Amino acid sequence: MKCRHCHAELNLPFIDLGTAPPSNAYVHAEQLAAPEKWYPLRVFTCTNCWLVQTEDYAHHADLFSGEYAYFSSFSTSWLAHSRSYVSEMAHRFALGPASHVVEIAANDGYLLQYVKEADIPCLGIEPTASTASAAREKGIEIVEEFFGVALARQLVAAGKSADLTVANNVLAHVPDINDFVAGFAQLLKPTGVATFEFPHLMRMVAECQFDTIYHEHFSYLSLTSVVRLFEANGLRVFDVQQLETHGGSLRVFAQRQDTGMHPVEATVSRVLAAEVVAGVATAAYYEGFQQRADDVRDGLMAFLIDARRNGKRVGAYGAAAKGNTLLNYAGVRSGLLPWVVDRNPAKQSLFMPGSRIPIVDEAHLRRERPDYVLVLPWNLRTEVMEQLSEIREWGGNFVTAVPSIEVL
Repeated sequence: MKCRHCHAELNLPFIDLGTAPPSNAYVHAEQLAAPEKWYPLRVFTCTNCWLVQTEDYAHHADLFSGEYAYFSSFSTSWLAHSRSYVSEMAHRFALGPASHVVEIAANDGYLLQYVKEADIPCLGIEPTASTASAAREKGIEIVEEFFGVALARQLVAAGKSADLTVANNVLAHVPDINDFVAGFAQLLKPTGVATFEFPHLMRMVAECQFDTIYHEHFSYLSLTSVVRLFEANGLRVFDVQQLETHGGSLRVFAQRQDTGMHPVEATVSRVLAAEVVAGVATAAYYEGFQQRADDVRDGLMAFLIDARRNGKRVGAYGAAAKGNTLLNYAGVRSGLLPWVVDRNPAKQSLFMPGSRIPIVDEAHLRRERPDYVLVLPWNLRTEVMEQLSEIREWGGNFVTAVPSIEVL
């Protein structure tokens, strides 16, 4: 396999998670008698450009289908984050009624609803029919296609160039990452700004967040690799912010190389220097991650088996993609974890891919009154613990498994 950015041969393994179905391929009841497609889930590091990436097996159209069930608006903390982002960007870049904002991977309109509310013209690009429909119900214009250079040129020709492009948690999701990034250089106005948010590789490694690895995530990103990727495709990074979202993310600000006017902030060199100190551009940095992931796997299984032997009841919360990676790698099935609660009606009554654990609503949790609730989207644990604080009334406890088993 060759690097999806620089095309160098990949020869440095990062982690092998065996095989798994796509993490968002939730199973309908009528499909339970049929087989699922499982693909190898292996990750390599390019020692030329240091882009960490999955080995390709599944086509992106199979991963982001019309029944894609991830709706961003079900997280109150993510909505608050998005509202704050819109306010900050509008102020910093003087956006108003004469401006144009384009969001790539607009999902269900979770962010553009606030752009629209601020009377700033906007457009969303969203290839999954389920979420695109939800965004349109909010009155947001959506182009239902995958983004790249060709679509960017079509939009420019139609007079839809952007003063600001938004790409939250999508840079990792694209197989042809060069075409994707080059599309932003095409779509931006000469003085336009592109922002990208993505989980930071350094936090992933430091906190053993291996469950954020799944087929829909083609790349795992450091600022070191992103700067090289952007420069090769017509963009220049001029600022970066470190965020706590999704277990630790970067918000990168970029502009066109040929016309951008923003000075490069000191934040860029600071984060790059921190990555140098950590060793991101060395093979040694990627050693040992497999063993740490195996320890998490073993710790989860030991906890669930011990709970069953002691007559304790365990349920889970959050039918998240990261939860599917964890459960499938650990080999957890409904005998140890009988159900997973999710607030999203689009997931309720379905089954987790691979493990076939049923997904239920919050009322089920209140009826069952479990001793432990395993929070699968650990990045939202504060939000979840506030939403479900009543489990303390019957002596229930919350549990997270990453980076190690912790009873909260």
